[in-house]
Amino acid sequence: MVHRAPVTCLNVTGMGEPGGAEHLSAIGALYAVAAAMGGPAGPLEGRWWVEDASRPPLEVPRDQWRWHLLLPLPDMPEPGAAEAARERARASGAAVDRVQVVTFTEGECVELLHEGPYSEEKASLEVMEAFMAEHGLVRNGLHHEIYLTEFTAPEPRTMLRQPVARAADLSLTVREGG
Repeated sequence: MVHRAPVTCLNVTGMGEPGGAEHLSAIGALYAVAAAMGGPAGPLEGRWWVEDASRPPLEVPRDQWRWHLLLPLPDMPEPGAAEAARERARASGAAVDRVQVVTFTEGECVELLHEGPYSEEKASLEVMEAFMAEHGLVRNGLHHEIYLTEFTAPEPRTMLRQPVARAADLSLTVREGG
């Protein structure tokens, strides 16, 4: 388990299949604005969820997957910097108006390095779930992926991250009304 402090990122929120037109458009917009801000950002990250609670997430059609795509920034940008970067990046043709600056905190997380195709992540996720169950942990946030290689690499390396809480802590909070 690791603890993750607040992080500030460029963010685009959307819905659709990984590698689909909407997803690739969002990636292009992130990189266009990051370049216009004058510095490298990255690596590309994604926080994923589905709104269909009637079935496991991996059984939901991929075109219904929702995501926040992120490029971490080294620091909080100066006021107006992101707006100015969007204006400079507008000539790229990317959907730069979708890019926002966000800060979020995940806190305690379970992480696992997945090496191989995204289609085989299920086995790694099952290892994480077993670890969580063994240690009395439950999900406490969105599934998070950090792409350590190019998103389209033939043999990708992906850090899988799941924010967690102790199951006992969450039940105590609910009983206390909080």
